[in-house]
Amino acid sequence: MAPNRSSIPGPQPTPAATPAPAVPPLTLKPGTSWQDAWRRSLAAAPEAFRDDHVLNLWAGVWQPDGSPLPAASPLDGTPIAGPPRLDADTARHAVRASLDQHRTWRHVPLPERKARITATLDALTEHRELLALLLVWEIGKPWKLARADVDRAIDGVRWYVSEIDRMLTGRTPLPGPVSNIASWNYPMSVLIHAMLVQALAGNAVIAKTPTDGGLSCLTLACALAAREGIPATLVSGSGSELSPALVRSPEIGCVSFVGGRDTGARVATAVADLGKRHILEQEGLNTWGIWNFTDWQSLTPILRKTFDYAKQRCTAYPRFVVQRSAFADFLAAYLPAVRAICFGHPLAVAAPDDPLPELDFGPLINTTKAKELTDLTTEAISRGAVPLHRGTLAEGHFLPSQDTSAYLPPTTLLFPPPSSPLHHAEPFGPIDTIVLVDTEAELLAAMNASNGALVATLSTDDPETYSRLAPQIRAFKVGHGKPRSRGDRDELFGGFGNSWSGAFVGGELLVRAVTEGPPAERLPGNFPDYHLMP
Repeated sequence: MAPNRSSIPGPQPTPAATPAPAVPPLTLKPGTSWQDAWRRSLAAAPEAFRDDHVLNLWAGVWQPDGSPLPAASPLDGTPIAGPPRLDADTARHAVRASLDQHRTWRHVPLPERKARITATLDALTEHRELLALLLVWEIGKPWKLARADVDRAIDGVRWYVSEIDRMLTGRTPLPGPVSNIASWNYPMSVLIHAMLVQALAGNAVIAKTPTDGGLSCLTLACALAAREGIPATLVSGSGSELSPALVRSPEIGCVSFVGGRDTGARVATAVADLGKRHILEQEGLNTWGIWNFTDWQSLTPILRKTFDYAKQRCTAYPRFVVQRSAFADFLAAYLPAVRAICFGHPLAVAAPDDPLPELDFGPLINTTKAKELTDLTTEAISRGAVPLHRGTLAEGHFLPSQDTSAYLPPTTLLFPPPSSPLHHAEPFGPIDTIVLVDTEAELLAAMNASNGALVATLSTDDPETYSRLAPQIRAFKVGHGKPRSRGDRDELFGGFGNSWSGAFVGGELLVRAVTEGPPAERLPGNFPDYHLMP
């Protein structure tokens, strides 16, 4: 019988520790590299993609003009195709050519327009996975959100095809094409969606590719549309160079703009001076108020969802206005949500057969934006803001040694100083700011800090309190305990104050905004000479 080791005198050997299993480094999912996406794009639309660059589309032809700029993916710095920038004179030629297309297209019978748009949607559906992959590389969207962007565009326009006959009763196309200038964050569900609905209504359409991303995805989508005879123009260039043609040209029938307030203000001034039809969606500080509220258990999962796509969307909620007496309970619901957020490289997997990760967000749009927000955070803290949560890149889901300079972990600041842009402007990144208030008047003042917003939410247990306070919040849509979204079918959408100018959209109003009706018709919206119409 073996002796009892513990009874043997002398030093005893230490039992060997069981080594932890080695964690394999993450790798890029096979078949998802930028080179794979580019090869597939070349095969899908060789007329629009050439060697290592894309072409501009105008006068119904893919043109080899323009000076390509270098570009890099926010995912990991991989070089990708950059915009082939046109000069002002060429942009003017493109607009004149679009007017020629418009004069023909506006007389194409509606059944034929519907058939061509439907064929375009079928082609987009066939290339759904490739369009989503391009979005991942070009603007950093996680895979699930990228596919949702593509699907929303396709499904949304199909709905318009089914409803367009009644929407166009008594209406005609505009005198000239619709010019679209949109931000980079939703190339499909905002920009392509709008262009196809505008074309369905009988207009030729022009779009400027966003400077920061979405070029190849938009190029592929427009190539598929152009094959079906849709009169689309897609051009690249700086805003200052192309604005005279895309905004001020007399040929333009309507300007549709989605972007920041500074650029939007310049566009608004131009279209107002010219008396031109316009739809101008601009940023605003969307806020979430907490007042006499107790259902904390329901709040945590909702709060995590507010970080989708790093809050890089027009309906994100970066500001929480909280009743001081409820602050401890709010933190108990909020902090688990922000600590559970997953971010990192959207195409990184542990094994080749693994599905792509379901991340809350990937990178910001570029390294410049990440640095800007990092600097603003540091400055705000140095001036008195209290950091309640600061994530680190070590928590991210990354490839070994990859470039992470475009990534920003989730951050939460209490009481951003009034001198900081984080106090009054939308950060467009994963930064939340919290302000504490003691009275309803303070609550409303804090929720209206940016003179107009697209959405807001008020969480309160008392329906009467909600009904009384909600109309005083300067946001176009106000949710009761739930976030509001843009909406693009049956629901009206617009904004108050500096967040919106011109015609409102949503459902039938999107069609009305880009067509002409009775001579005395006034569109619902924010215009210089009248207020929101019933």
